[in-house]
Amino acid sequence: MSALILDGKALAKSREQQLHAAVEKLLAAGGRKPVLATILVGDDPSSATYVQMKQNACARVGMGSAKIEMPASTTTAELLAKIDQLNNDPEVCGILLQHPVPEQINERACFDTIAIAKDVDGVTTQGYGLLAMGEPAFGSATPAGIMTLLKHYQIELSGKHAIVLGRSPILGKPMAAMLLNANATVTICHSRTENLAELVAQADIVVGAVGKPELIKANWIKDGAIVIDAGYHEGGIGDIEKTGLEARVSALTPVPGGVGPMTINALISQTLEAAKRGF
Repeated sequence: MSALILDGKALAKSREQQLHAAVEKLLAAGGRKPVLATILVGDDPSSATYVQMKQNACARVGMGSAKIEMPASTTTAELLAKIDQLNNDPEVCGILLQHPVPEQINERACFDTIAIAKDVDGVTTQGYGLLAMGEPAFGSATPAGIMTLLKHYQIELSGKHAIVLGRSPILGKPMAAMLLNANATVTICHSRTENLAELVAQADIVVGAVGKPELIKANWIKDGAIVIDAGYHEGGIGDIEKTGLEARVSALTPVPGGVGPMTINALISQTLEAAKRGF
């Protein structure tokens, strides 16, 4: 067996061509240019890089971006006021607050202040609730990108046992909800899960979203499984150890080049959708 490589980089590039055409069509019809506002609080270099990548993606598809940079000393009240300003700005159709923010800020309160119509990164409590209930909402960008990747490669989800390792509100939990909505049987594992290796060994689909390098061992994963690694760490490794996996599993996301490009693609795709709805 040689695993099918779920190439997110190639798919994102193809979808960007489609998004560029859709933006041109919107503008030709008299629509307003989609604009994504990005908020970066503090000077974390990794966060700055991620924000720049998202702005670059907007430019490639003909969308606009508004870069808001705030000092590390920013208070919750100051950030809430900035988000409220963007909520009321008719030129902005999507808002991204880069995670994480400095520790003195109530990140959840700030996420939840983003207007649901502009929550193109899928971070609000309201958006998650709608998604979990099967109602229309912008999905959290990384899980939404993963679902697009699985659909493109015609990976069957219905009836399959999926294990999501990680329970963060912007990755693990919405990922589980999306898989459940696709009729998978879902188990969520986390730091207090007992018999983790035995549980992973039962899964048809394994999603690594723990944020720790190679915490999930290759020998836990059964032959023929579908392996989705949402982690990225120094040295180009993910949350899942890959030793020998490509010869045993049926499908596998590379790190890098798998989930990461699809996260950004989902964000800009949802920003375009917000623009079409008239925000």
